[in-house]
Amino acid sequence: MYYVIQVASGMEERAEEQINVVVDRKLYDRCFHPMRHMKKKLRGEWRELHEKLLPGYVFVVSDSVKELYQELKHVPAFTRMLGKDAEQFIPLSKEEVEWLTRIMRTAGDGMEVGLSQVSVSEDDVITILSGPLKSMEGYIRKIDLHRRIAKVEVEFMNRKTVIHLGIEMVGKKRETMAG
Repeated sequence: MYYVIQVASGMEERAEEQINVVVDRKLYDRCFHPMRHMKKKLRGEWRELHEKLLPGYVFVVSDSVKELYQELKHVPAFTRMLGKDAEQFIPLSKEEVEWLTRIMRTAGDGMEVGLSQVSVSEDDVITILSGPLKSMEGYIRKIDLHRRIAKVEVEFMNRKTVIHLGIEMVGKKRETMAG
């Protein structure tokens, strides 16, 4: 089962390190915070960046949630576990785990959402050629070609959340106006 831990934004790596030191490894399979591969224009140049997909959240996969929670209380970076209903912890739904695992791939130690390749035809039709967005067409709310971002609406912890995923333009349309 996938559970979500809330930590202070910017403390995701530290929380993972502390969990790996403090919490008994028998209580969880893995602990990660999803990243996203982006391209951003900085000082006139496109650069590849790796950013947090959901800042302030760390995911932990466990079948022993009650024992895990007791040990998490000793982790300094731990804020709270999401989905607590009285004494019951609610894991991510099957659908949430499916979209998360579908869009992510293993990158180094963690999990990362890669770039999706898109093409734009001369009549401004955007086609998703490959990448994580290929399976999410119905969830895309907006594609910002200028900033190379796709805004995707997903269900996360029982509410709709917009996440930004990186896109890469291939087969870019020809400019028809004289510059």
